[in-house]
Amino acid sequence: MIELENFYNNGFGWVCRQCAAERENIATVENAASRLMSEGEAESKQPAMSSSLAKWLDPSRRTLICPRCGITEEVDKR
Repeated sequence: MIELENFYNNGFGWVCRQCAAERENIATVENAASRLMSEGEAESKQPAMSSSLAKWLDPSRRTLICPRCGITEEVDKR
């Protein structure tokens, strides 16, 4: 597994460490119920997921970008 400074792979895709920590802090502060109780079924045709995955910035898949905060990191560090 590739070790990156700003992203980690959760098994479903790459996640921004900074945004994941912010989401966890917000959930802790709000003392929120489970996501099932707060999100429920999607009522719109384009539901928003609670965790956004990073996207590839380039077609060669060498750089990841977080769609939420815009941080980037090169994956192929040769």
